[in-house]
Amino acid sequence: MAEAIFKALLLVIATTAFATTEAALGQRVPCYFVFGDSVFDNGNNNVLNTSAKVNYSPYGIDFARGPTGRFSNGRNIPDIIAELMRFSDYIPPFTGASPEQAHIGINYASGGGGIREETSQHLSLYVLGARKVAVFGVSKLGCTPRMIASHGGGNGCAAEVNKAVEPFNKNLKALVYEFNRDFADAKFTFVDIFSGQSPFAFFMLGFRVTDKSCCTVKPGEELCATNEPVCPVQRRYVYWDNVHSTEAANMVVAKAAYAGLITSPYSLSWLARL
Repeated sequence: MAEAIFKALLLVIATTAFATTEAALGQRVPCYFVFGDSVFDNGNNNVLNTSAKVNYSPYGIDFARGPTGRFSNGRNIPDIIAELMRFSDYIPPFTGASPEQAHIGINYASGGGGIREETSQHLSLYVLGARKVAVFGVSKLGCTPRMIASHGGGNGCAAEVNKAVEPFNKNLKALVYEFNRDFADAKFTFVDIFSGQSPFAFFMLGFRVTDKSCCTVKPGEELCATNEPVCPVQRRYVYWDNVHSTEAANMVVAKAAYAGLITSPYSLSWLARL
């Protein structure tokens, strides 16, 4: 159980001091680097020998470039944040980035990536020049269709799973505050994605299906079945497959983080200005 939970989501977005000037189109930070797992992956797994890749239909059904390896029907959270930060294009995956693009940012996120010592090197990022870092906590995993089916007992979100996540997020938030205390020339903020994923809150925002996947998922699987039917109105669903969110749900989380509704101590918008 613990391994299944904490393999999930320690996600970091880093805006760094590597660049000295901002791009001509008025982007809010010089460059933007992304670290994480499938929630942030935008195609890095496409070239890997792994089942954890989604460069096939119906993934990307609402994305202009089609199935790119994003684990959603459309944009993921880093894509939307890139738009809010006024980048002229989405941050490219590491596997397809050119040397020129590397000066603007790279997405290193990889589906199946977990919380490992070598993938959680916040202080190493600091040494390399990161001065503005947003650390995303673990999401409300007990409310995913996968966990509802396996641990929910037919009564909605799996409380035991969510309860196991809470102390991790509490300690991670405390660590962010510790970093802010110890590194005066850098700014860290915690994004409480857990609190931003209440089924009731989603319902109040117009979502009507919070416990089932929009795409067809075969029994025992997590990802969408290839070229199988999907729900008719994707924006009313929170989950695209049994684990990952729809573009509409990603938009809610990204905008809430940018506005500071689920962040502490800084909103992403304010972090970019500091």
